[in-house]
Amino acid sequence: MMKKTLTGIAVVAAAALALTSCSAGGGDGGGGAEAPAGVAPLSIGNFLDVTNWDPASADLGFDGPYLSAVYDALVTTDENGEPQPGIATAWEVSDDFKTVTFDIRTDAAFSDGTAVDADAVVAGLQHLKDGTTASEAYLNVAEIAKVDDDTIEFELSKRDDTMLYFLGLGRSYLAAPSAIDAGTLSETPVGSGPYTLSDSSVPGSEYAFDKVEDHWDADAFPFDPLKITPLSDPTAMLNAMEAEQLNLIYTDKTGADLAEQNDWKVARGLATWAGLYFADRSGDMGSPLGDVKVRQALNYAFDREGIQQSIAQGEGFVSTQLFPTGTPGNVEALDAEYALDVEKAKSLLAEAGYADGFDVTMPMAGPFQPYQAIVEQTFAELGITVTWEETDFMSYMGKAPTYPMYVAVIAMDANPVATVERQISKPQWYNPNPGLAALDGVEEQVDAVFGADPGDAQLAEIEKLNELVTAQGYNAVFAQNENVFVSTSEFDVKPVIGLMFPTLRQISLS
Repeated sequence: MMKKTLTGIAVVAAAALALTSCSAGGGDGGGGAEAPAGVAPLSIGNFLDVTNWDPASADLGFDGPYLSAVYDALVTTDENGEPQPGIATAWEVSDDFKTVTFDIRTDAAFSDGTAVDADAVVAGLQHLKDGTTASEAYLNVAEIAKVDDDTIEFELSKRDDTMLYFLGLGRSYLAAPSAIDAGTLSETPVGSGPYTLSDSSVPGSEYAFDKVEDHWDADAFPFDPLKITPLSDPTAMLNAMEAEQLNLIYTDKTGADLAEQNDWKVARGLATWAGLYFADRSGDMGSPLGDVKVRQALNYAFDREGIQQSIAQGEGFVSTQLFPTGTPGNVEALDAEYALDVEKAKSLLAEAGYADGFDVTMPMAGPFQPYQAIVEQTFAELGITVTWEETDFMSYMGKAPTYPMYVAVIAMDANPVATVERQISKPQWYNPNPGLAALDGVEEQVDAVFGADPGDAQLAEIEKLNELVTAQGYNAVFAQNENVFVSTSEFDVKPVIGLMFPTLRQISLS
């Protein structure tokens, strides 16, 4: 019997951080005196600790609530992944798509007392552009320059259809120039956000935040006091919720099932796809996966419905595609492309010259073990013998793409062009060799996507690309998994595809 576990990337993330215990506290979801009218204490149970307080080096995944507390962003996002104003009140894209001009608000200040002016914004953005993780939003940004006291400009080396999306998703948090110059941001954030990090915080255990009363958008953050507790043990998370130590948590179906009896609200949002990643589509590693019939056979062989019920506990959607269900680029009919058909899978393998199956070596780490039994069982039906090489989670991330295929849980994006880039066309840590040239018509269709005018014309080309990569078994997607959040009745949460935990802007009072 396969083990049940947290959905989505939490399956993977659990091994990345030692389990923490919930800090002691009162039973009022934040403690202290009664909050003023229109303000409520918010105590968040997050699955992971902040990866880095320096926004140039932080991850997008679970960092949203931490970073959005202490930093303002040039551009923010709504729950649909659409860019929204932040420090930039408006922006304009030139007719040739190579110049983006941002109007900058003049009523923001960093917590060190300095103004958030055009010079500071340019310095903050340059820091992000030079960063280890934030740089993904600035790959086509040739220059960031001040135009005047309340205007800045991006000069692009070529058109970029995802830059604004990435900026809004968390790649434009602005740090104070003094802290950038001092090189202290990793430990001590200095931003212009609605809160400052309190000295009472205990790193790795609980972070407390002090509200900035004169913040330019204070009404959008009606939480006081604010605390965030990283807690990777789902049982401890639920216990803390029931004890009223927390009032908003990342959870799974177990938490959702407890919601009704506790008068909690449940919010769900698509987050990841899970399945087999084919790293050897080109056949350069010498595996059978270079043959499209082999990749198609593996797609037909898996019982997606059974996998989704037993492993993801029914949270999410059975799917065969990389584009999130219900978003632009997703083609609903494709989810029926590979209905379970073991005999067809065997026939395709025979046509490819593998009637008796083949041998394959795959990596395995603890968080992926829920998928191990079903992969082994399904392969055995096809005559495929799998040898597992055990490793730890951190090693898995580096080693997995060196194998012909591996079990994967990969974050998705609401923006369809970002999906093309991150999942198909551009090398990533999990996909260092996309192998497009070996796939019939895919490379040409990727070019058609980036050559089309933004809007309906480009979306039509994206849908054609989706159909192509699905038909050619680019990967064997089993399902698209949802993240689940439960909160006490006074809060509303709007999950964002692309963020494992939404920012404070997606949390509001009912």
